[in-house]
Amino acid sequence: MRYFLVLDYNGTNYCGWQRQPNQDTIQERIERALSVLLKAETEITGAGRTDTGVHARNYVAHFDSAIEDLHTNNDFLYKLNCILPFDINVQRIAQIHSDAHARFDATRRTYKYYVTTRKDVFRYTLSHRVKNLDIEKMNTAAAKLLEYTDFTSFSKLNTDVKTNNCTVYEAFWAETDGFLVFTITANRFLRNMVRAIVGTLFEVGYGKITTNDFCSIIESKDRGRAGTSAPAQALFLEKIEYPYSF
Repeated sequence: MRYFLVLDYNGTNYCGWQRQPNQDTIQERIERALSVLLKAETEITGAGRTDTGVHARNYVAHFDSAIEDLHTNNDFLYKLNCILPFDINVQRIAQIHSDAHARFDATRRTYKYYVTTRKDVFRYTLSHRVKNLDIEKMNTAAAKLLEYTDFTSFSKLNTDVKTNNCTVYEAFWAETDGFLVFTITANRFLRNMVRAIVGTLFEVGYGKITTNDFCSIIESKDRGRAGTSAPAQALFLEKIEYPYSF
């Protein structure tokens, strides 16, 4: 049987999603918990990487098991969450067709970056504090992202990918629930892409560069010209979309 896990995690204490030697990662923690419960070594495949310190809501991963009806076994889900640490929670398990793939079948991904303009003692660990940003200018620049496909300027250097082309469907800033939130949706993202975009948009918001400068940075395909990556603790992978329901 192939199953999809839908989960949330706080990435503060982890070196990202993907399993790495001698590092604590989300993938390793879940594989270890599943292997204990299923009494067999179990590997999972996630919808994509998230960097060190980045969080996720409604993240999707798949795994295979010879055991049927895990998706209807509430006791299994309860035990799985008991084994997992407090900062990883599996919402539900869904049985899916055998060739479904959490990563390759995903059609859209949405990230949100949370900014606060005042000191907040309860939410400071999951947001980034800034001041005096010009939201209108940032939104004008953010809208330009939809006109481009090559985002080399916002990609981590020396990554093992075949192309730096992405299709951005939406990119905008909005004030909500005491936060200034940047939302961006695309078919795929490059490593460090969202944080690099946010850091460069901050420079627009502070008046250090113009919208035309922002476009020139994209067109240069030079990471060195873009802004410093925004801190990881305020970035959330919020939603992953598929061409089928589960």
